[in-house]
Amino acid sequence: MHLDVHHLRDFYYRSQLGRAAQKGVRDRVIERWGDTRGLTLAGYGFAVPLLRPFLGVAERVIGLMPGPQGVMNWPADGPNHSVLCDEARWPLANDSVDRLVVMHGLETSETPLALLDEMHRVLSPRGRALIVVPNRNGLWARSDRTPFGFGRPYSRGQIERLLGEAGFVSPAHASALFFPPSPKRFWLRSARAMEKAGRKWAPERLGGVLMVEAMRRDMVTPRGLKVAERRPLRVLEGIPVSGAQPAWRQGPGEGDGPA
Repeated sequence: MHLDVHHLRDFYYRSQLGRAAQKGVRDRVIERWGDTRGLTLAGYGFAVPLLRPFLGVAERVIGLMPGPQGVMNWPADGPNHSVLCDEARWPLANDSVDRLVVMHGLETSETPLALLDEMHRVLSPRGRALIVVPNRNGLWARSDRTPFGFGRPYSRGQIERLLGEAGFVSPAHASALFFPPSPKRFWLRSARAMEKAGRKWAPERLGGVLMVEAMRRDMVTPRGLKVAERRPLRVLEGIPVSGAQPAWRQGPGEGDGPA
């Protein structure tokens, strides 16, 4: 069940708890992605709060919002970058997205594998996706005060197995939202310090959300020798041969004898 876009907008842009959550997750996205100049970025679900820092830096920024959720104009103070789309039919070309973030999209999806298949289709060969989902063991999944209290929470093992079924590998993971989902002033004032401490010392299971990086499995470089570098095994290699070469080493026209 997708949440309504107005509920999501009000949480992230009109509540202090939502703005604190937005910063906690967005800082991790910036940390993971670094320089995005010349890249195409997309967000699915309600990921636009995480994409704001990349406007005017990346080549393209697109906010994809699922039909059952609804769509809003984003950003409010500039040309629109958001579009309403079907969960399994995005208006994007194959291999066209360099960085993709999914938030409030996977845990509320009724067909998560179909959604992941669409992610696989649009992600470029060297592209990277960040999947943000409620942590099954965290406090945020247990509270309906925030959007992370709705849908299906995941453990790290569960989300990585699901990604594997869809043809992804998970080279990295992180957590965010180490402060409790409370609107009380004390916790909001402590949020930044708790996030900083949580990243350094807290176990991953204490974070309110899991952030799992995904790459297409077909583009992961295998270990060992490349196919072009392997030599076929020659059965007679190392055995001294007198006279003519064996027939399997002779070139065209050799070893036919006199006419």
